[in-house]
Amino acid sequence: MHKADSKPIIVVENLAASFGSNIVLESVSFQVYKGEILVIVGESGCGKSTLLKIMIGLQQPSSGKVLFQGGDITAAVEKELNNYRQNIGVLFQSSALFSSMTLNENIALPLREYTDLDSEMINMIIKMKLGMVNLAGYENHYPSELSGGMKKRAGIARAMALDPIVLFFDELSAGLDPVTAVELDDLIIKTNEALGTTMVIVTHELESICKIADRVIMLDKKAKGIIAEGDPRELKEKSTDPRVRRFFLRQMTETDCQDGFYVK
Repeated sequence: MHKADSKPIIVVENLAASFGSNIVLESVSFQVYKGEILVIVGESGCGKSTLLKIMIGLQQPSSGKVLFQGGDITAAVEKELNNYRQNIGVLFQSSALFSSMTLNENIALPLREYTDLDSEMINMIIKMKLGMVNLAGYENHYPSELSGGMKKRAGIARAMALDPIVLFFDELSAGLDPVTAVELDDLIIKTNEALGTTMVIVTHELESICKIADRVIMLDKKAKGIIAEGDPRELKEKSTDPRVRRFFLRQMTETDCQDGFYVK
């Protein structure tokens, strides 16, 4: 369930997406509420990453709308998209840090592009953001000098550089050991509670889903849309849909394997 005192900040209306003749999503509608952590789950190939890319303005849907604070970003011109991008932060699986730049230089990029702040203020913000992700003192380190978990935290720091209203994460824990993944989950919760930042996260990690999500939407490859929505703990315990139960209870069938059902 979404947080009681929240309001929709993103509204997805009748969204459809396709690649040529291959329809990935159709008639997808849901809302993201202010201050919540919404997690998008489902089998491989069900359209999770496609949906995320449409929501952040990197891909156009075949039809439908994505409204951010009432404005339709799917119909936005470049200037409007730039305004939208200043209000969101994004972190993909790879962390997308520039290897030739220090953390200071990486995090400074959005600040220099979208603000008129002087160098002293930018450096202060960088130190503050790195401190928030437990990387204080690493300003002059290069990505190659960091562990996988540290790179992800540095990516979060850069995503938060402009104090975004919404953070989008795609498979945040991918490739990390269990201990580091738990530390990232704790960081997500801490950031959400401290700043009230709305978060939309794509993941298949069941422990993370049940720990961090206020609400989940579950996509299905055959249905090409949402088959379940709600508190993941309640879905796990009470859902009677066999597809939902298989996902949350990790029950694999021969048919699932043939259809490419994928959960780690």
